[in-house]
Amino acid sequence: MKLITQELKERFKEIGDQSNVKDPIFIAKFFDPCGSGTWYASEYDPETNVCYGYVTGLFEDEWGRFSIDELEELKLPFGLGIERDIAFEDIPSSHVIQKNRISELDKAKPKEDQDNEIER
Repeated sequence: MKLITQELKERFKEIGDQSNVKDPIFIAKFFDPCGSGTWYASEYDPETNVCYGYVTGLFEDEWGRFSIDELEELKLPFGLGIERDIAFEDIPSSHVIQKNRISELDKAKPKEDQDNEIER
């Protein structure tokens, strides 16, 4: 799958540099269909084919740069590769990060607390 389409290139150009924006907008989402890795892109450099954004589901969630070329070259089980979420719509980064933190907190709850919530 081609991860960066012409439409995405134009959208990234339209949004521009978000380095001084308090709550940057994620424009694209890429994910590992065989695992938990997810890459949210807020900026894109067409000269290097590198995005800046937020990566979650790997060792540690963090902001940083990631290469689209490297993501497209990854060979996953069953002949799959990294996918682009074709239904993804622009979203403020705070919404994604907050949702991920809440999800992580839920996973950290003791099992009995989770069972009690189900019973309510």
